[in-house]
Amino acid sequence: MPEFILDRGDADATKRFAALDAFTQGYLEAAFFTSTGTGDDGDLEHASLAELAEAAWQSAADDCTKFQADNSQALSDAYELTIHNGEQYDAEKAGRDFWFDRCGHGVGFWDRGLGDVGDGLAAVAKHFSDRNLYRGDDGRIYFG
Repeated sequence: MPEFILDRGDADATKRFAALDAFTQGYLEAAFFTSTGTGDDGDLEHASLAELAEAAWQSAADDCTKFQADNSQALSDAYELTIHNGEQYDAEKAGRDFWFDRCGHGVGFWDRGLGDVGDGLAAVAKHFSDRNLYRGDDGRIYFG
């Protein structure tokens, strides 16, 4: 993943983010990476975690919890592998890959050198509907 620094916005959002498991942290980081800061993102260009609506925090946690529970053995197998760049695969990378694969971003589990394990996780992730971030009428950020 190119250099990207997630804007957490404020101390409360930073604390809330830190309390999440590494998988969900990676997922949220990928969501903001693909949705903010490119200049093509309109009102999300400088968005931060502090702007996430409560429903968005809960949606991310629910989806990540379900994916991890339903795929615990495959994820455990993946965490034992070294990926193509020589790094150990971990939960944060897996959370990113869940976002990338479910949204069809052209990278993900299948692209990490995880073999059949990665292919299987990618196939499951694609069963989750595509998501994007959007700013609601209340100014908060939601998953749509």
